[in-house]
Amino acid sequence: MVPDKTKPTSGLYVHVPFCARKCDYCAFFSESSSGELMNRYTAALIREMELVAEGFVPRTIFFGGGTPSILSIPQWTRILDAMERLGWCSPQEWTIECNPATVSLEKARLWRERGVNRLSMGVQSLDEGLLDRLGRVHDRGMVFRSFDTLRQAGFENLNLDLMFAIPGQTKEIWRSTLREAIAMGSEHLSSYEVIYEEDTALYEQMKAGEFDVDEDLACDLYELLLEETARAGFTQYEIANFARRKPGPEGEFPARACAHNVNYWRAGSFHGLGPSATGYVGGLRTRNWANTLLYCEQLEKGRRAIEYSERLSPLERAGEAAAFGLRVGPGWPFGEFQEVTGFDLRAGWGDDMDRLASRGWGVREPDRFRLTPAGLRFADAAAEMMLRPASLQPA
Repeated sequence: MVPDKTKPTSGLYVHVPFCARKCDYCAFFSESSSGELMNRYTAALIREMELVAEGFVPRTIFFGGGTPSILSIPQWTRILDAMERLGWCSPQEWTIECNPATVSLEKARLWRERGVNRLSMGVQSLDEGLLDRLGRVHDRGMVFRSFDTLRQAGFENLNLDLMFAIPGQTKEIWRSTLREAIAMGSEHLSSYEVIYEEDTALYEQMKAGEFDVDEDLACDLYELLLEETARAGFTQYEIANFARRKPGPEGEFPARACAHNVNYWRAGSFHGLGPSATGYVGGLRTRNWANTLLYCEQLEKGRRAIEYSERLSPLERAGEAAAFGLRVGPGWPFGEFQEVTGFDLRAGWGDDMDRLASRGWGVREPDRFRLTPAGLRFADAAAEMMLRPASLQPA
């Protein structure tokens, strides 16, 4: 057994907090772009990279946001030069999130030439009215043009990010968006249900009675998502993620599955850099300040901009691993769970697995436990059953 705290850190997440405009549904930390602050952020990020670089070579890299593609070519060049100097430019998978309104051929070619091999484009909808409702800065025409631009730059692994249960979205609109998006030929689709989080414009509109939340319709739209992706040859490997398979034999995950996210779901460790980013390294969870100016000031003084850190007990960490691991279609192999956490899922979570199976939400197989399609729809409720709070720690 390899204890979790000694496993090599394999993931790198970088948060880019800038956006052209805050979307109405977004609760992630982001702010309007500013040339001076973006330059300070770039320098601070490079310093933070240098502070974690010793002995670290990422297997997966993910630039999220915010809108990473809003950074200028000179800013990207500085970041990429630093990563090359640190020996970080040859990961197995390197994803950058982009907005259709901030994609250019020159920028895309720069990414591809430096080792980026996967892009995730935030489409959300192909209906003009719904794009406006969400506060997006792009229109549907930009989606198709930007997709073609990314192909022209040489990208062969593209994800399209969609949303469902948007206020005003009907089954007909959703079916049309899905079919148009699938016809574009991306290797991966992500599709998330709208969540009404406090401190977002969409939440305030809901509280003001501007629209009603229709849970039955949301379930119907999710079922339509499963039908259309399966019909098009996608494999659902996680609640909201669908990947095309390559010809020939593959492992338990499709070849086009997002390896960076699989590392999260399978309790891997990762560095989190940038304002508000979280990380988990050596058994310690950290969260950076969700304040770009403060983040820059801390790094300019030569220290990490960590607001909060906590060391989970082994059982708490194992409970989180059990919960997150149920999000993926293959579930948790018993042997791998014990190797990663040091606990036997069958012994410590046997009653929980039995309850999930009795509801029709889970299946216990000889080598693993996984959720059924119905269970995946209610994965959040299933995950709560697997958590182990500090109060349950052995004396």
